[in-house]
Amino acid sequence: MKKIITLAALFFTFVSFAQVKVLETVPVEKLGKVNNNYIQKIGDEYTVYYTIVQSDDDSTLRKFSFKNIDNAYNSLYSIIMGGFTASPLYDIKLELPNNYIWLHYTGNVVPDKATVQFMVSGKERDAATNNVSEPFVKDQINKLFQK
Repeated sequence: MKKIITLAALFFTFVSFAQVKVLETVPVEKLGKVNNNYIQKIGDEYTVYYTIVQSDDDSTLRKFSFKNIDNAYNSLYSIIMGGFTASPLYDIKLELPNNYIWLHYTGNVVPDKATVQFMVSGKERDAATNNVSEPFVKDQINKLFQK
């Protein structure tokens, strides 16, 4: 009888440990940061967190994400930086899997003080809200993208 109880106890212990699985995790990397704005990388997906300038609620941090297919991270950086040197400055519209993003450029009298803002809207029909980021100068974009 002792052997049956011991064997049953071992069996139940084995079954209970078999219910726990160790899953592979992907490291989360926080890339560049400017004020409360930052870029986070999880595997091959990049997420840009940005602070919006006007908000009706307490949460002012928004985000948009994309996968690094065909070197999209560096392409986005190049597109943003290229917009600073355009003459005249003009807005650039980008399409991501879940969002549309307008890169809104404004220039000042001093050439190195041009700014860009992310104007993000969702692709869903009911996503009528646009989120506008705080303005970034060229050096802040370099720091945000770690370039």
